[in-house]
Amino acid sequence: MSLLVIGSVAFDALETPFGKRDKIIGGAGTFISLSAANFVKPVNLVSVVGGDFLKSDIAMMQGKGINTDGLQVKENEKSFFWSGRYFNDMNSRETLATELNVLGDFDPIIPESYQDCQYLMLGNLAPQVQRQVIERLTNRPKLVVMDTMNFWMDIAYDDLIQTIGMVDVLSINDEEARQLSKEYSLVKAAKKIMAMGPKYLIIKKGEHGALLFHQDEIFYAPALPLEEVFDPTGAGDTFAGGFIGYLASTDDISFDNMKRAVIHGSAMASFCVEQFGTERLVDLKEEELAERVAQFAKLVNF
Repeated sequence: MSLLVIGSVAFDALETPFGKRDKIIGGAGTFISLSAANFVKPVNLVSVVGGDFLKSDIAMMQGKGINTDGLQVKENEKSFFWSGRYFNDMNSRETLATELNVLGDFDPIIPESYQDCQYLMLGNLAPQVQRQVIERLTNRPKLVVMDTMNFWMDIAYDDLIQTIGMVDVLSINDEEARQLSKEYSLVKAAKKIMAMGPKYLIIKKGEHGALLFHQDEIFYAPALPLEEVFDPTGAGDTFAGGFIGYLASTDDISFDNMKRAVIHGSAMASFCVEQFGTERLVDLKEEELAERVAQFAKLVNF
């Protein structure tokens, strides 16, 4: 089933206890699309880059099954850039630089070939941009999933609440859930957030897994214990890509299948953190994914 992804395609500069990368491909749209393409093809991407973005990186994405007809290239401008440093526990980081560049006035144009998509993944962007995408679709998709962050809660709260009310699934981390709901208990937080509009809520807890809420039902998926975590950048977006990609491939949005989608998203995120940026996702093989999902099945079965 057709999948539309909206999100940033960017450059990252990273520093972790395991090393540095000065300029590598990143962005929510990139991680989501590369992850989802393991389950469904094509992944229809809407984003924007500058003339500094390498044609070889666009070709790589196309080779992985990502349709870039909706990728705007502004030749005389620069791509979005983010630089950050992770500390020893890898759960905390310091942002060193954020340069919006082409993302500052991003106007999401939906190609005609992308219309009538059945599944829509709204990667972390300004909530008014996310809302524009929904409003510019001829027909409402079967499922709309949205990711956001505390930054928008701080500076665009009213816009954010309006957009949250238009989606089916909201994906945020535990800190963001508490800020949005003003509740410390994640169960109470989930009830308040779902009352804002979404039928389903995913609360990501990093190395402690993820929670899926729907009405009075709760599902918990652990994170896979890994020997080494090289770079957590993009793990949440990779999770979201695996989640929506699996749902689109099975075309089943029941709560039971969403549980399976959470596991597949978690499996994808576990690969993402094993190398810098998108390096592990680009080289991922189908049999490795199947083996990783089986590991998760063993982890939660008793």
